[in-house]
Amino acid sequence: MQVVLDARGLSRSYGPDVVLDGVDLTINTAERVGLVGLNGSGKSTLARILAGIEQPDAGAVTRWREATVAYLPQTATEIDPSHTALQEVLEGMGAWTAAVRRHERACAALDQGAGEMERLLQEQSAAAAEVERLGGWDQRHRALELLGHLDLRDPHTRLGTMSGGEQRRVALCRILVSRPTLAILDEPTNHLDLDTIEWLERHLMDDFPGALLLITHDRYVLDRVVRRTLELHGGQLHAYEGGYEAYLEAKTRRMGLEARTEANRQGFLRRELEWLRRQPKARTGKQKARSQRAERALQVEAPRQQRQAQLRLESARSSKWLLELSDLRLELGGRTLVQGLDFLLTRGQRVGIVGPNGCGKTTLLRAILGQLPPTAGQVRLSGTARPTYLSQVRDGLDEGKSVLENVAGKGRHVAVGGQTMEVHAYLERFLFRGDDRLRQPLSTLSGGERTRVALARVLQGEANLVVLDEPTNDLDVSTLAALEQLLLEFEGTALVVTHDRWFLDRVATALLVFEGEGRVVHYAGNYTLMQTLRRQRNERQRESEAPPAVQGPRRPPRKPRSLTYGERLELQSLEEQIEVADRLVAGLEAQLGDPSMYHKAAGVADAARLSVELEQARAEVERLMQRWEELETKRLAEE
Repeated sequence: MQVVLDARGLSRSYGPDVVLDGVDLTINTAERVGLVGLNGSGKSTLARILAGIEQPDAGAVTRWREATVAYLPQTATEIDPSHTALQEVLEGMGAWTAAVRRHERACAALDQGAGEMERLLQEQSAAAAEVERLGGWDQRHRALELLGHLDLRDPHTRLGTMSGGEQRRVALCRILVSRPTLAILDEPTNHLDLDTIEWLERHLMDDFPGALLLITHDRYVLDRVVRRTLELHGGQLHAYEGGYEAYLEAKTRRMGLEARTEANRQGFLRRELEWLRRQPKARTGKQKARSQRAERALQVEAPRQQRQAQLRLESARSSKWLLELSDLRLELGGRTLVQGLDFLLTRGQRVGIVGPNGCGKTTLLRAILGQLPPTAGQVRLSGTARPTYLSQVRDGLDEGKSVLENVAGKGRHVAVGGQTMEVHAYLERFLFRGDDRLRQPLSTLSGGERTRVALARVLQGEANLVVLDEPTNDLDVSTLAALEQLLLEFEGTALVVTHDRWFLDRVATALLVFEGEGRVVHYAGNYTLMQTLRRQRNERQRESEAPPAVQGPRRPPRKPRSLTYGERLELQSLEEQIEVADRLVAGLEAQLGDPSMYHKAAGVADAARLSVELEQARAEVERLMQRWEELETKRLAEE
């Protein structure tokens, strides 16, 4: 297997902060490598050094001579605002684009008869051969196809008119089209909706031929795409074979071994110290040797424990229901985003809100919080509702102010859950430690660190309704796990907009899914269950839309007959049957909406079974109603 990149002894410091301390790393051809670590641990620094964007303080990076390395940074890079999306993507295939242009110039000169015919024919032929060698003439079509998959529908839009998220998608597309020997992708799933993330995951698994170094918080991508996981912690790089699940298992074993080793060392030191204190001052050679062993053991540095954010929120008392949406309609900029939505949010539910970018998820949250009036319908918040809100744009943060000032202003204390707490101790929960660190302006922090500051603001006080808009963006997997645990232990209710499938599978008890043309569908259960139910529904729709079998000539309809004696008895019993069937539907809906179900080990399996029973019960109600209408119509025709 060919080595694409080999890094030895990489070190990098920013002032007193050492982020890389003698890091070694080798990546081979077509290898899939994931890089994880806390926000601010140096993952992006390492990526920039490997890509040649930044130089290390010490160490060196060696690349295979013929290797091409492409880098997608976490933040936007300099662009030519006059370029269209398609132009920018094709620029990533520099050699192919140059060959096409040479061929076009030769063709134009031949058409005009401008120049020596034989030379122009040779240039045309050579350029055509180069195009074929570099992938053929359909590269432009492939670029257009990939732009479409990344939800960039108009390839002729100029970059200067695009949002930062759209520009990053163009940059990602440029890398995918160019197919480098090594692609270093820093948070490639940011600004992508769920369907696009799933497409990217499949593309990286099945179609991308080069090696990958993925820095991402998307744990499904890590688990499904990656074959080796690297963890950067305390300036050191730890390697684990396998994806995210294998990494967690191996890390647990390593931490257990380190804990046992440290416990043995501490026990040895304690015994040796007791022995030394009992001995006379004059020592024999054996006694001196034993003393020296103890001194060496003292000098061994204990393993650095990886800290995890400690996220907590005090729950305020609430009524049984907190939010009711009745026939809600939301319009924005002439577009209908939500049409006819009925929804009841009850205490203890954790509802994920998902859908494509720009479909109206944030608009729905703003309407719920009273920041935007509905176009039609009604939004009712319970009188006991006490919401706390994390906006997608992290409202209220001042990039020029420090961490301390953003969280506590000029004070030294914050009110947390009705109690006063020293701000330094509070911010330690969010992994901010040291006065210098707390006085850094927000503009110098990573995206994940800024999100932790925003969480430190919104998790003060008490609430019974947590409203989070894209809380998982830029957070490291450790802090994501802490946020998941907060919501699982929180006694209140939550509404969460996110594209993180792992997060939704672990936390959500129900989903509101934007399915296009203003249609928002409520599903019980988590993301995986929702996918199963949608797939089953789509299969039923395809079956119902299948063309009917060819039949012979139809007889003219007969005049409706009068009700038979048996039909009269059936009609009398139908209302009671419908009432019983309605109660069964309501009971199944209540079970699926109960948050405690999803705490059980078999919760998802039980939810899947209950969802099937609920579909069957609803179908039975529909069948009974249709039969009642049929018989009631015949009865009315008799009168």
